[in-house]
Order: sequence, then structure tokens, then C-alpha cells
Amino acid sequence: RACSYFIVLQGLSEAPDLEFEYGDSDKWAAELSELYSYTEGPEFHLNRKCFEEDFQTHVSDKRWVDLDAMQHRAHAMRLLDGLDVTGRERRLKLARAILYMAQGTFGDCSSEAEVQHWMRYNVFLLLEVGAFSALVELLNMEIENSAACSSAVRKPAISLADSTDLRVLLNIMYLMVEMIQQDDLADPPEWRATRETFKTELGSPLYNSEPVSVMLFGMVTKFCSGHAPHFPMKKVLLLLWKTILFTLGGFEQLQSLKVCKREELGLPRLPEDSIRVVRNMRAASPPASASDLIEQQQRRARREHKALIKQENLDAFNEKDPYKADDSREDEEENDDNDNSLETEPFPLERDEVMPPPIPHPSSERVSFPKGLPWAPKVREKDIENFLECSRSKFIGYTLGNDTDTVVGLPRPIHESIKTLKQHKYVSIAEVQIAKEEEYQKTPLSGGEEDVEMCATELLYQGILPSLPQYMIALLKILLAAAPTSKAKTDSINILADVLPEEMPTTVLQSMKLGVDVNRHKEIIVKAISAILLLLLKHFKLNHIYQFEYMAQHLVFANCIPLILKFFNQNIMSYITAKNSISVLDFPYCVLHELPELTAESLEAGDNNQFCWRNLFSCINLLRILNKLTKWKHSRTMMLVVFKSAPILKRALKVKQAMMQLYVLKLLKVQTKYLGRQWRKSNMKTMSAIYQKVRHRLNDDWAYGNDLDARPWDFQAEECALRASIERFNNRRYDKNQSNPEFLPVDNCLQSVLGQRVELPEDFQMNYDLWLEREVFSKPICWEDLLQ
Repeated sequence: RACSYFIVLQGLSEAPDLEFEYGDSDKWAAELSELYSYTEGPEFHLNRKCFEEDFQTHVSDKRWVDLDAMQHRAHAMRLLDGLDVTGRERRLKLARAILYMAQGTFGDCSSEAEVQHWMRYNVFLLLEVGAFSALVELLNMEIENSAACSSAVRKPAISLADSTDLRVLLNIMYLMVEMIQQDDLADPPEWRATRETFKTELGSPLYNSEPVSVMLFGMVTKFCSGHAPHFPMKKVLLLLWKTILFTLGGFEQLQSLKVCKREELGLPRLPEDSIRVVRNMRAASPPASASDLIEQQQRRARREHKALIKQENLDAFNEKDPYKADDSREDEEENDDNDNSLETEPFPLERDEVMPPPIPHPSSERVSFPKGLPWAPKVREKDIENFLECSRSKFIGYTLGNDTDTVVGLPRPIHESIKTLKQHKYVSIAEVQIAKEEEYQKTPLSGGEEDVEMCATELLYQGILPSLPQYMIALLKILLAAAPTSKAKTDSINILADVLPEEMPTTVLQSMKLGVDVNRHKEIIVKAISAILLLLLKHFKLNHIYQFEYMAQHLVFANCIPLILKFFNQNIMSYITAKNSISVLDFPYCVLHELPELTAESLEAGDNNQFCWRNLFSCINLLRILNKLTKWKHSRTMMLVVFKSAPILKRALKVKQAMMQLYVLKLLKVQTKYLGRQWRKSNMKTMSAIYQKVRHRLNDDWAYGNDLDARPWDFQAEECALRASIERFNNRRYDKNQSNPEFLPVDNCLQSVLGQRVELPEDFQMNYDLWLEREVFSKPICWEDLLQ
């Protein structure tokens, strides 16, 4: 029986990892198909009809693919000129024809590769003839269309038809940004040059005197305020995400930017490439299910009357411990659904119970132990200072403040400890930026002007700075509405405007299709928002720490931490393996093949993938955001404890994917010392996984909690101090009108001051004699006091 118990556990631990590769975005076809809802399906052929009618009238009976480059250009320019017409219907037809071009003129193609080729060719052609700036102008016009807004506000139910013009424009813009941002080595040199120019223009205030991202953020807030409920929010968010990704750069670019920035500041090289380390990690085994635990307890009860085993058997057992063989430890009890999760029963090994040895395996099947830990340890300057201060007060009885060099009178082992700590000292870019900012605040006159590099991140921050709090609230409102754990409320915003058809379904099949479409629509919104927030946080942190802190603080004030925990408080495995897609309806498959007859069975089948890429991507992004918000912030770490995040996060460890588990374990590590001894005792497998996978801070007492942080949990004081630093930074760098008057130049020359012409009001001039009498002649002047 005991042997079969081990086999069950080994079967659990040997389940394959999810073959998920985290990146900036999904495959080309997936990113294109997610732009369209299934309800929009009939519009593909409508776009084609609009294009072909116009093409045959003005060009010839030839196919688009048979024309030469000059004819392509001439027709694209003619379509673009037609967008200036005042008639809405005519303009929409031409916009649809341009959209068909951006969709790769699929009617002339026979394979996805052909569609991709012609999409790329047509998109660069449209960019060359100036289509993007024309589209931005039209989009602005639609945003400002007060008639459409007021009509939508009055409507009891908004459908796909209300956002037709906006959807067509956003579709073209998205396809252009998505195709151009993909770097293809086979591109001709002129395309590569065009790509770089477009990237610069998109991130600078060229279109409408602001970056395109700022205009899209404006659409998000207008939608959330209720003034424009017909805005197709999914498309706006997808375009916003791709614009930020293209102009600022993805995760690989962030890593190389970080390396360059450290070199500029004279800091040592990074100890490792974090992207590569995470990709090489293996997942830990998921926690045991409730049924496994019940079975385990029954086996334990049956064994209790048996006698102890001989010592040699114990030695053999210790050598071949199946838990140790599995280098990624299992979490134990999954008894987290009730409030007594901290009182869970420990595993038998943790209660020193004796078990018979497992069946020996051949040496070839033995799991090899990792050579070392995945991450190089890090130590902060502050950690070295604290260690030295404690050592001095303990051994000598005096302190020296911030001195980290004087070791006089300290024992030899302390010298070696300090040497080890200094070997692993890591100075972050943020620490250098904070020190520089303090210097600027101390010496506003002698410090000189700060040389701010006008990169795309800086331009975007300047653009969104005035309304950043509103943007963050709006994004979180939409995220809440799209989360699967949210209940439908009458006062919540309607994010389904661009998925609901004009006529609601009448058959069961249509209802099932719409149900899949709605769920998919929500998943795509979560994916876009999570990617937007993560990219902005990472880029702002690299550009300047206080830009990051400003955004992070407003996310915290808008309840981002409980919102993300609420999102994870669901059956996360069901969310990650959800099949909310109908592959035969996805673009470009649906336009290249005859649509088979849909049945209830084919709708329920979905794809054969092990998991849903977008949902796993969203989960990892949200965990990374939560890590960024809470790292080194004591008050926010305590929020994780107060909101009882440990059981929620522990359930997320069921997903056997290394990167997701790493970020869950990081969040558990920071709060471990506050969860109590019983929790740590009951969750030794989780503790072991943290030790194996999360970076070590050499003198961090995370695993024991002996020296609990003595600071009181004063959320308000910590956040207020941080807010004051952020406001000083923003005022100094961006608010030129509120400069400190003490540091402004003063005109002390008597002649120039008296020579200035002062405009006096009429009533003052009429009563000037009275004023002189009252204020000057009738008031006694004590000249002695005045001179003193």
C-alpha cells in the first residue's frame, strides 16, 4: 500500500510541464484573429465587396496581385483621397476597401503565407502614401462626434452597428501597427527605414500634437465616464497595447536597455540574463488534490499500528527519498478553501513518521540534482549597513552610522561575512536615480539643469502625466468588468458593445456561439490591459524610478492589489485551459476556407491545445504587476497578508509552468514571515520551492520570522512620504509654473523697477487723491523704526 502511495505521488510529480513560451505576444495568426469578434464575421466579405466594386470601376478586371507597383500605389492614393469626402456612407465604403487591402486582399490568396505576404506589402504601401495620419484625423473626428455619443448614451441597448465607423478605422490602424512592428529580416532596406521612421513618429507628439497612445488613453477614459458607451473598447485596448509595445519596446529590448543604462551609469554588469534563467527553469509539482490527501490520511491511519522498521531500512529510505528526487517540490495540503488553512496537517515526513522504502529505480531513471541555485544572490547597501550596525552594537557597543568600511574590533567571522556581502552587493539603477534626485532637490541652483533624454518613454510619460490617475482607474474598471470572477452588476460598465449583434440569437446554436464570443472577448481585454500595465511599469521604472512610483501608487490607490487577488480567486486551471475559441471562424482561416456547418459538438470541442496561450500570458502579467507593486514596500506586503492572499496564491501553484510559479513563489516569500509558524510548518514543500527557485538575499530572514519587522503597519505614513517625493520630482521636472519663488531671479535695480508701466484700474485712478490721503498723508511714519 505504501509503495502504491509513492507511485501516486511520483505520477503527480512527473506530469509534463505546460509547453508555454512567454513572449511579447502570441503567434501572428492568433494576434490577428483576436482583433475580430466572431459576430463581425460577415464583414470580411463586405470589405471585399466594397474593394472589388471600386477596383473594377476605376482600374480593370485584373486581380490586385497581377498589378505592378506603380498601379498599386496609384490605386492606394486614389482610395486615400476619397476619404476626404463629406458623405459618411461613401467614406465608410472607401475605408472598408482600405481595410480589405490591410487584410491582405485575401480573395486573391490561397494560403495563410500568401495572405501574410500581401498584408505586409499592402500595409507598407498604405504607410508610404500617408494613410496612417489620415486615419488618425478621421479617428479624432469620430471621437469628437457628439451626435453619435449622445445617440449611444440614450440607447437602451448598444450593439455592433453603433461602432461601425470606429471599428473599421481601428482595424486598419491595428493591422498597420501589428504588421510593421514585426521585424522581418527579409524586408528590403527601404522598408526597414520606413519602419524606424514610423516607430519614431508613433511615439512622438506628431499626430494631433500628442503621441497616439495618449489619444487612445483619452478614448478609454471617455468610455469609462459613460459619455461614449459605443466605443469598441477591445480594439482600442489592443491598438494601445501594440502601440506601446512598438514604440517603447518589448521584454528583450527592455533587457538590453537595462544593460546599456547600467553601463552609462558606471554600474557593474547584471549577474545574469533574467529572461534566459526563467526560460531554463522547470516547474514544481502541483499541490496534491483533496482526494489524494484523503487517501493519504487513510493510508496513514492503517499504518499506525505497524511496528517501527529497522534502522538500515530507514537509511535506505533517506537515501532514496522520492520527495528529494523531485527537484521541484510539491506543495502540500490544498485545504485552502476554508479559513483554517493555516492549521493544515503536515506531510508524514514533516511529522517524523516512519515509512517503508520505495521500490528502487534503475540508476538511469534517477533525477539529477541541479548543480546550483538559478539566481545569483543580491545584497543591498542598506543590508550591509544594518548587518554592521548590529555587529558593532553587539560586540563593541557603539555605532558609526553609514560607515560600511570600518571593521575595527569585530571578530574574524564578521570580517568574512562582510567580505561575502560586499562580493554580492547589487546597486540598482533606481538607487542611483533616487540619489541624483535628492541631490537636485538639495542644490537647485548649483546642481545645474538636468539633461533629460527625450526618448519615447519620456514623451509618453509627459503626455499622460496630467491625467494619469484617471487612466489607471479606467483601465482597472474595465479589467474588473472583464474578470471572470466579477458578478454582473447594473452599475458596471458595458464592455460588450462591440461583440453583441443587432439581433439577439434565436437558436441554441447561435446562443452558444455568442457565449463563446463573449467569453473570448473578455479574455482578450484582460490580456491587453495586463500587457499595457506591465509594459508601462517596466519602462517607467527604467526611465526614472519616480515615474514608475507615480503610476504604481495610483494603481494601489485604485485598489489594484485586491482586484488582482480577486481575479486569481477562481479555479485558475479552468481559466488557463478554457476553450473559448472556434478555430474555423478565426481569421485568416475563415476567409480562405469554406465554413463547415457549425454544430453544438464542434463549438464545444474548441482546439486541442493543452492550455489557452492568452489566459496563461494574462495570469503571468498580473502576477508580475502584483510583484512590482509590492516589492520593497512593507505596507503593501501587509496588504497581501490582510487580504489573505496566501491560499489564493497557493492554488495558483497548481499550474505547472515555471515562470508563473516563480512569480507566485516570490509573492509568497515576501509575506512568509507574517503568516505564522504553523503556516510555515504546514507548507514546507512551498518553502522548499521558494528556496530552490526564488533569488536569495543573503541576510534576509524570510524563512524564519524570528526578527519580525518592528515597524508598525502605517500604510498612510509610508504612502504619504512616497507621494511627497514623487510630487517634488514631478514639480521640479515638469511643472515650470510652480517653481519655488525663492529660486526665481529677482530684479533689484531701482530704476528698472520704478520704470515699469503698471496698469491701474479706472476706479483707482478716479479716487487716487482719496487713497493718498488715507494711506500716505494721514498715517504717521516712525522713521527711526523704518531705518532699523
